[in-house]
Amino acid sequence: MPLIVLAIVQFKPRKGDYSGNLARLSTLLGEIDALEPRPQVVQFPETALTGYFVEGGVRDLAVTAGTMASDLQRAYRERPTPARGSRASGGATLDVVIGFYEVFDNRLYNSAMYVTLGGESDAPVIRHVHRKVFLPTYGLFDEERFVERGHEVRAFDAPWGRAAVLVCEDAWHSFSGMLAALDGAQVIFLCAAAPARGIWPRGDDVPGPANLSRWERLARDVAEEHGIFVALAHLVGNEGGKTFAGGSMVAGPKGDLRLRGPLWDETILTVTLDTDDLPRARSDMPLLSDLETMLPHLLGNLGAIERREPVALEYDPVVAHHAPLMQPPPPAAMASANTPVVRAGLGDGAGPPPLAIDGKLATGWLVNFLREEMQRRGFAKAIIGISGGVDSAVTAYLAVQALGAGNVVGIRLPYRTSSPDSLAHAALVTDALGVESRTLDISAAVDGYLAQEPDADGARRGNVMARTRMIALFDLSARYRALPLGTGNKTERLFGYFTWHADDSPPINPLGDLFKTQVWALARHLGVPDAIVSKSPSADLIAGQTDEGDFGISYAKADDILNWMLNGYSPQEIVARGFAESDVELVRHRLSSTHWKRKLPTVAMVSATGIGESYLRPVDY
Repeated sequence: MPLIVLAIVQFKPRKGDYSGNLARLSTLLGEIDALEPRPQVVQFPETALTGYFVEGGVRDLAVTAGTMASDLQRAYRERPTPARGSRASGGATLDVVIGFYEVFDNRLYNSAMYVTLGGESDAPVIRHVHRKVFLPTYGLFDEERFVERGHEVRAFDAPWGRAAVLVCEDAWHSFSGMLAALDGAQVIFLCAAAPARGIWPRGDDVPGPANLSRWERLARDVAEEHGIFVALAHLVGNEGGKTFAGGSMVAGPKGDLRLRGPLWDETILTVTLDTDDLPRARSDMPLLSDLETMLPHLLGNLGAIERREPVALEYDPVVAHHAPLMQPPPPAAMASANTPVVRAGLGDGAGPPPLAIDGKLATGWLVNFLREEMQRRGFAKAIIGISGGVDSAVTAYLAVQALGAGNVVGIRLPYRTSSPDSLAHAALVTDALGVESRTLDISAAVDGYLAQEPDADGARRGNVMARTRMIALFDLSARYRALPLGTGNKTERLFGYFTWHADDSPPINPLGDLFKTQVWALARHLGVPDAIVSKSPSADLIAGQTDEGDFGISYAKADDILNWMLNGYSPQEIVARGFAESDVELVRHRLSSTHWKRKLPTVAMVSATGIGESYLRPVDY
């Protein structure tokens, strides 16, 4: 069977809803059956029926491979009947590759299964179960806390040929693809749930998060090195603020791109693969054959490395010749003092990711985030405190794109000492967007409390204003049945430049991972009025107050230094790259002294089931 018709489903699960996701999968299988040409294999992503970031919920949601296969068989039997004349009628079969949390031998694994559904028998045929070998436990990930490692990468026989399955980080280690190819795999099915990261331009003229570029490069490199097909299925959707972008793809055996899926959306992608392409590719570039020839020697080499054997240094001594092998060059050919010298400075080619953003990508990413998070919480409308500053303006512009102007309410909450410009600029936003607008003066509420605290200083008075604004915003959210949106940016959050349990209270925040300078860039892309973008940022709690005046450093400098610090560079290393020591120390102190403001209250743990410590269920579980 030289031709393989493959369907890849960019699936968007509802987290923790195994039964509901299975029902939706059944509908998709019906749609796939009706396609022409009809796919022989359909591939779903990692953890397709449960969502990925379920933390302690793994033990609730894990099933045996037999249970999963039986459930898939039932879903296939109950799928919507395809159009009359479809080849899916009768005893047709369909191969499915799907990632899931597995119970095996009384242990939990992040696994992927290849199973044949349908046919005359009621029993599905499990062809292979791969248990993820490399478990990411760093950064966003904590897999080793919840599942165990598999220990094998093997190929297996499928009805059309020979295949292998890998799960997400398995593919980041070149050894995995090599083992699959050596075991005869013609196609590697790679199932992934990789959160999108990187809003800076990719540099390859392809839209999408920066880490998708790395994923494509990985898949294409494995395919080209071993002369095989690599099919990569990505999850889509949002889980607790982490976005799975899609962008599934298929690489051909020469490293060529055969298919690329869209961003953000659930999609069925189809491609026809010709296995006769494999011998052609391997003839042109016989790297797999070279590896097979050298493997016995390399395995001996690997054994020596594992045993820590010292290198046996062997070489021939100098051999006398009757004539010199090289004549010295004439003087004219000697390098002159003007010979160009190329030098790489400290940090050249390294350092943190750029602060520049792709405005179109960031907009699509955040609009998708807002839309899904609102739907997940059962809200159609959003309410935003419009301050006249750039952060609330950008949030409003994004909300309108996500929900429509009729579903966004803008609230102005001035105090009697607020700048008139703040009110005017807030009106610029609501008028430009055509959203419902309301002005509610908080002076009486604030002054009523402060009358009992006449000695309150400016900081305390500002905190009372901020908390009063949140009281108003949440009360009005009940009136309008509208969810409050947060507007705090990453720089403010890292500097602790917000009132605890006030500015940080709204349950959804699209800007919290954007530095202030990135918010400005996004504002320009969105068309926020220049009067708002170009003015000096201010909390407007005290007359004449500015953010940068409070900080003692500009946002541009602060963001640059924070970007280095958050990517693992010490203050000494940052100073060595030309930053002023006083600026670096100011940023370091601000960052390290405000961690408490970015956390929920600290609870005394007196049991083995502490909430958020041992009892772990994500916010969207």
